[in-house]
Amino acid sequence: PMEIIQHQEPKLVAATGEPVSFPEKPDLEWCPPGHGDLFSTIWESGLLDVLEEHGFKYLFISNSDNLGARPSRTLAQHFENTGAPFMAEVATRTKADRKGGHIVRDKSTGRLMLREMSQVHPNDKAAAQDIKKHPYFNTNSIWIRIDALKAKLAEYNGVLPLPVIRNKKTVNPTNPDTEQVIQLETAMGAAIALFNGAICVQVDRMRFLPVKTTNDLFIMRSDRFHLTDNYEMEDGNYVFPNVELDPRYYKNIHDFDERFPYAVPSLAAANSVTIQGDWTFGRDVTMFADAKLDDQGEPRYVPNGAYVGPQGIEPDDWV
Repeated sequence: PMEIIQHQEPKLVAATGEPVSFPEKPDLEWCPPGHGDLFSTIWESGLLDVLEEHGFKYLFISNSDNLGARPSRTLAQHFENTGAPFMAEVATRTKADRKGGHIVRDKSTGRLMLREMSQVHPNDKAAAQDIKKHPYFNTNSIWIRIDALKAKLAEYNGVLPLPVIRNKKTVNPTNPDTEQVIQLETAMGAAIALFNGAICVQVDRMRFLPVKTTNDLFIMRSDRFHLTDNYEMEDGNYVFPNVELDPRYYKNIHDFDERFPYAVPSLAAANSVTIQGDWTFGRDVTMFADAKLDDQGEPRYVPNGAYVGPQGIEPDDWV
């Protein structure tokens, strides 16, 4: 099958743990249980059996929000050569990745394991975000031997015992004033802890281009990237400017699009971008150095062709 549909589960009221009620839009009472649910879904769908019948031995799985994920003959051959049951792609952490999941070793079992920041004790957060102590992060692209996955799923009756993550949200994610809820999720990369002999492979940064926030989207839509003839996202050095957009006006996609009606500014010369306040952008705006726009207390407009730098909208005579 070209498509399989994962499970859904109720969002839970944060205060009571009961399923939430949201009559004005009942669909929002439900949520996906994280990408760790993928394993149960492909088990129940019979997809693993179909793949084996057609001679497939390995799976490559990646998140759809990772625009850098792609099949690789080099990695596929390396995975086969190792004989490992499970291989996770990891990349070198930068300051921007310090809050992401990273790979550690379980002292009791000796196995590798994925640790998300939501699973870190508050007293250990500083160490967990130390990119020298934990230099690699999980890209959420994984390689699995089908026979090993089938055996592990059979061992646990189709539901792998993955750590449960408590994700705090509001029942309507676009409205922070709606009821506080908990979404229980699992991560597919956490399955690395279930396999003896599981390994990691360090990959280039070009294989990890996630779009999880509008800050990420801002960079991806800019002139930092172009599409190759193979429709792959490509950048010169994959060292990106640090972007901080005011969440009051740019966090939700419809607000973001409304404020960039033509295109996002040029970022080719930008080291960082900080936008505070409600700014709407004209055509052909260029950001350079540590570009910054301060909150003016009212909606403001960046004119067509303007240059935005450390002093905000720069005067025309500086060019």
